Amino acid sequence: MSSATPTPGPSPVRRLSLAGVLRLRRPSEIWFKPALSSVAAVAPPNLLLLAFGRLDLAMYTMAGSLCALYAHNRPYAARARTLAWVVLGMLGGVAVALVTASLTRDAVVLVTVGALLAAVQKALCDAGRVGPPGNVILTFISSAALFAPQTLAQIPGHLALAAAAGVWAWLVGMAPALVRPHGPERRATAQALNAAAAYAATRGTGDGHASARAAGYAAVQAAWQTLLSLPATGARAATRHALERLVVRAEVALAAPADTDPERLRAWAHALRGGGRIPRTGDAPADGDELLGLDAELAARPAPLWRRLGPLAPIAVRTGLGCALAGYASLALGIGRPYWALVTAAALYQANLTLTWSRAVQRVVGNLAGVLLFAAIAPLAHLAQVLLVLCCLALNFGAEALITRNYWLGSVCVTPMALLVTEFAGYQAPGDLMTERAVDTLVGALVGFLAAVVVTNRRAGNRVEQAVTAADRARERAARLLAEPAPAPGDLEAARRSLAAALTDLRATADAAAGEWWGRALPQERVVLAEQSGHRTLAEAVRRQAARPDRDTGTRTEDVRP
Repeated sequence: MSSATPTPGPSPVRRLSLAGVLRLRRPSEIWFKPALSSVAAVAPPNLLLLAFGRLDLAMYTMAGSLCALYAHNRPYAARARTLAWVVLGMLGGVAVALVTASLTRDAVVLVTVGALLAAVQKALCDAGRVGPPGNVILTFISSAALFAPQTLAQIPGHLALAAAAGVWAWLVGMAPALVRPHGPERRATAQALNAAAAYAATRGTGDGHASARAAGYAAVQAAWQTLLSLPATGARAATRHALERLVVRAEVALAAPADTDPERLRAWAHALRGGGRIPRTGDAPADGDELLGLDAELAARPAPLWRRLGPLAPIAVRTGLGCALAGYASLALGIGRPYWALVTAAALYQANLTLTWSRAVQRVVGNLAGVLLFAAIAPLAHLAQVLLVLCCLALNFGAEALITRNYWLGSVCVTPMALLVTEFAGYQAPGDLMTERAVDTLVGALVGFLAAVVVTNRRAGNRVEQAVTAADRARERAARLLAEPAPAPGDLEAARRSLAAALTDLRATADAAAGEWWGRALPQERVVLAEQSGHRTLAEAVRRQAARPDRDTGTRTEDVRP
């Protein structure tokens, strides 16, 4: 456990740094899957439109096709639902945009509607934890649709194209289930094991142990959320239960890092790659779900949508105001495509101002580099329409393959792709496109970031207080059960899982609040004390579970080492 001494709260003014903003990370383990899915979803509709000589309709098919970028980390049953909601959300945004475009050509009205749509899309994606690429793709498509000439009679046909492409994207997203039906849950479990191994390698006291512990609990919590979305009975239950035991061993490692062999955890994680047999931990099989305390979790219901949306109000206001002002500024400068500035602003807003600043720098660097890349490939793309389509597909793959390394690197491919897509309806002068895109990027980033500075998130401090209180209550509940001579295993495990979730949420909430601008001093001492006491109680609960008499064998496992 950490022995850090509580420190005073940080200064109300945060320093915005450039350090590490452009640093490249290791690529995502499944970087190629969104990239291939994107190409597989976009290519057939675009090539069909090319064959029929109607590339001008590609914007509508791409609205549906780009939905294939979502939900790649979710188990397939959950992915099916998420992708369906994303497709419906995309169609809803496009429908509002097309109706608005058919009723008015007033650019100020169009920008205003685009900003409102961006705010709604941001709030709903964050509340629903849709994940990357979040609201950006939705906002990009709906904003572009606002500025596409439209009549009411054309709307049903255009929406039908988007819906057909959306169905195809859904099929593309679900296709890997035919090859690796348990892939997402195996990956989530492997990530939990690797994160626990990283913490165990510090022995609980080495350099970076606090951040490694937080990352470990976050990975374990994500693994549980993934496993709990799977059916508890039926053909897939055996796989789920085998993975549950591995996640339990990751929890044991987090509780007793000094007694853990990190290489054994890494070996288990490595064995989960591919479709081979799930490694055995040597634990006796659990009696149903009672041992893991899952019954209580399965009965729990997520918070209502309105409760999840409440804390996101400042971010939604930032998004709406920033997008509107960026669009208006672009109009004032006489730029022909103000939605580019609007989308730039929409892409900036993250959990706090510090992260928003980092994204603004990444966006500007990536877009300006992308403009230069467009200058290099435009002559080739202009040779024939088929080359135009193929260049867009190659850039689509590159964007998804590179964006996990760093956002700016993916933007280098996204920018020329967006510029080439504007030429599906007809040739555009490259110089004009490059100038407009560069100016709109700078305007959108500057105005969007200033809006984030103006709209402060005063609720961040309140959320930290609430998270500390929730962690203290979860710890007290677990401590009461530990004080009993023979607590019910299901009750103790449910309390332990609740405490782990509360501590994970506390760390995420404190990190988000620490990056806010002009925020009030955070209760840093309470946060540190809550984490220290909570992790001690959590470790004790894990040891109690690992050492409890097993009902099936009558034996007692004293060694908590994985």
